[in-house]
Amino acid sequence: MRGNTAPPEEHDARRHIMSTIGWVGLGNMGRPMTANLVKAGHTVNGFDLVPEAVAAAAEHGVTAVGSIAEAVAGADIVFTMLPKGEHARTAYLEPNGVLANADTKTLLVDSSTIDFDSARALHSEAAKAGFRFVDGPVSGGVTGAEAGTLTFMLGGTDEDVAEAKSFIEAMAGNMFHAGGEAAGQAAKIVNNMMLSISLQGVVEGAVLAERFGLDPKVFYDIATVSSGDSWPLRTWYPVPGVTETAASNNAFKPGFAAALMHKDVELAVAGAETQGLDLPAAQLVHAQLQKLVDEGLEGLDTSALIRNIDPKAAGLPE
Repeated sequence: MRGNTAPPEEHDARRHIMSTIGWVGLGNMGRPMTANLVKAGHTVNGFDLVPEAVAAAAEHGVTAVGSIAEAVAGADIVFTMLPKGEHARTAYLEPNGVLANADTKTLLVDSSTIDFDSARALHSEAAKAGFRFVDGPVSGGVTGAEAGTLTFMLGGTDEDVAEAKSFIEAMAGNMFHAGGEAAGQAAKIVNNMMLSISLQGVVEGAVLAERFGLDPKVFYDIATVSSGDSWPLRTWYPVPGVTETAASNNAFKPGFAAALMHKDVELAVAGAETQGLDLPAAQLVHAQLQKLVDEGLEGLDTSALIRNIDPKAAGLPE
């Protein structure tokens, strides 16, 4: 009789088809991510402090539970998706948190975007308590979460990351093992800092091109095949009617909210300080994002940065 010659990763995927997953944090990202895990055949026990978030996730097949302890009970793996480092620390380290209630055989994955020091602290505290831990922040926003095409940046041991990937594949378009503890967070923070700096160049260029009398679409076509090309130029062009994926076509309804980018750039600036670095471009963009926050516009898409240069160019009220 012929043996099963399927590759090891295929064995892993089959083994986890009907796994039980604990999930903490069912906000704008957590809800669609858990929906994709349910579609892949997993049982997902989900908890959030906001009852409405739990109810919304339950509509997509998540089993609603009333505490972290219930979410982690019997789980093969636990994911957390929370706003800030302080929330992640609370969820893991408090007496009613993950480390105090999960079985030490359970793999833990934090997909929140948090500060580097908090990520390292969670790795350390998890190890002290006898747990395996992976930091696994994501890129791709709500649209990527809904489509199951997120990019995961993973920090941890080879073995733990390999196991985490077998669950993550239902939510991901790309998965990268960035390195050891907190490497995933480091990659995410640096990537989004670079994105924000590139976007600042795009919004300034879009306004200057318009002031010179250039047709926005003509300039866009030139720049996308020239040295000024960039991902935010091609995807988030801040003038309406130029590229169909841009939030500028929809009154800057957020694909990636300015509040989130403000947080990510702040993490980069703060992290640079701990490394003895001065990041002038990141500091400039952080100040520009702060203007949107101060004006109560943090709920707009990040490309609304163009408002700080010229609201009329973007079709925004002054």
